[in-house]
Amino acid sequence: MTSSRQFILDRVRAAKKDMLASTDAALAAERIQSHPINLVPTRGNLNKDARLSLFKEEAEKVNASVVQVSSADQIPQEVARFLKESNIPAKIKLAPRLKNLPWSTTLLETDTGIADGDDAVSVTSAFAGVAETGTLVTISGADTPTTLNFLPLTNIAIVEADKIYGDYERAFAKLRQQNPGKQAPSDYMPRTLSFITGPSRSADIEQTLLLGAHGPQRLHIIIVNDELP
Repeated sequence: MTSSRQFILDRVRAAKKDMLASTDAALAAERIQSHPINLVPTRGNLNKDARLSLFKEEAEKVNASVVQVSSADQIPQEVARFLKESNIPAKIKLAPRLKNLPWSTTLLETDTGIADGDDAVSVTSAFAGVAETGTLVTISGADTPTTLNFLPLTNIAIVEADKIYGDYERAFAKLRQQNPGKQAPSDYMPRTLSFITGPSRSADIEQTLLLGAHGPQRLHIIIVNDELP
């Protein structure tokens, strides 16, 4: 680069830096608070019952199993039932958010925390569900460790019925509303945001579908009608 060109670019950068210093934060905050919604597919514009039905249908298409329970207190019994019928050992690693559910009403052996690579079964909670694709939206945090979503071969995920949205845009909107009034994205955005559609799969080898290639081999979704504690 010639010295004259470098001189011009340096002057532009210096001028732009002075201008942006006072406006960047305000512009970013304004965009976060008034983020425009893109064109939303019609299939996501549904009432609650239709959203739940579509979510279940789409999740099952990609090899997830889905059940619905009335209350959070029924979750431990459903977890125990699924593991027994699937012939999976009754030992689970819980997301800390779920530790206060009545696990003592079952014979399950429970532990709480991050996955250490040796856990066969995890029980986690999702931030939201997306009906149009049967997708779970998960966020990282102290109460919802990301490792639990990906390391164990069997993942049992809990999602509240009222948090199953028709489309991705509504799920993103709810995420932005977690801490209204905050100015910086770091005040409310999680470190990790994941979209999980069915168990892990790959057909890289001879186009043969293999479940559990780089994540859980089984995904069991429990929709709960009331709020999690």
